[in-house]
Amino acid sequence: MRILVTGGAGFIGSALIRHLMQHSAHEVLNLDKLTYAGNLESLASIQDNPRHRFLQADIADAAAVAEALAQFQPDAVMHLAAESHVDRSIDGPAAFIQTNIVGTYVLLEAVRAYWLGLDQPRREAFRFHHISTDEVYGDLHGADDLFREDTPYAPSSPYSASKAASDHLVRAWHRTYGLPVLITNCSNNYGPYHFPEKLIPLVILNALEGKPLPVYGDGAQVRDWLYVEDHARALLQVVSAGKVGETYNIGGHNEQKNIEVVRAICALLEELAPDKPAGVARYEELIRFVSDRPGHDLRYAIDAGKIERELGWTPQESFASGLRKTVRWYLDNLDWCRHVQDGSYQRQRLGVNA
Repeated sequence: MRILVTGGAGFIGSALIRHLMQHSAHEVLNLDKLTYAGNLESLASIQDNPRHRFLQADIADAAAVAEALAQFQPDAVMHLAAESHVDRSIDGPAAFIQTNIVGTYVLLEAVRAYWLGLDQPRREAFRFHHISTDEVYGDLHGADDLFREDTPYAPSSPYSASKAASDHLVRAWHRTYGLPVLITNCSNNYGPYHFPEKLIPLVILNALEGKPLPVYGDGAQVRDWLYVEDHARALLQVVSAGKVGETYNIGGHNEQKNIEVVRAICALLEELAPDKPAGVARYEELIRFVSDRPGHDLRYAIDAGKIERELGWTPQESFASGLRKTVRWYLDNLDWCRHVQDGSYQRQRLGVNA
């Protein structure tokens, strides 16, 4: 296939493109605005692959999207471009409304016009795959409750509300216009190339520098952790074999409290990075409990039974194996981290190779 991937320089998008280059014969056009979260250094390993092309563009730019579709002639669109950080959405929701809602609308309209212009066989084979989050479902209260594909939406943050809106738009474009869509809702991703403001890389890097390890509230918030390379495998399986109009939840079967995650990272660092910063006897002593996030959901957990039954996907990594790989990757790739932390990675936005 020829696949247009939006947001392919982001954390999950870059993992997907690396997977497509390494484990398929598909061609990819990577359309990314290169906001703070987009990093072409995350694609350095496949930058010379002739099956991967990059285009810096905004999904809310209708003309740019239409031209990309006309020039590349994709067989599928995988839509990952989004503003995705909850804290940032609380501080500045406007960008989330613009990208996640308006941008998705503009993209859907451009794709619909392109799709209608295809010949009948290509039109029937075409797919629009929208990648979303389990946060649209809100909070789980029962200890044994799980998010399922028919769980009612109850988003808590500006971020999750904007993603819920985008999900509804995609379903409406399927129901009203017949656009052949697929939707996936995933749990918390982690792994290599994760932006350092997120929990797991933040804890790793702060610990190595002897800085406090901030934990919201009492750290009892539960998340279902999904190794990003497992997610990439699932996305390829859905776009290749998923049933049009269906939603598939993708989870790692790895529920952990935030405080347990932080302590597990500290334990791994004791083993893998025993030479600590001056004045630090044990990494765990850097943990600091801070005021909780407004509207913080207590528990997320996904029932991924449907994608397993219908498409044969299951995660390959346990949380223990995936976290060990993740910590090792950060220890081995501190230059990548420093380029993000000092902002030098953003030179690529000005056309300068990172």
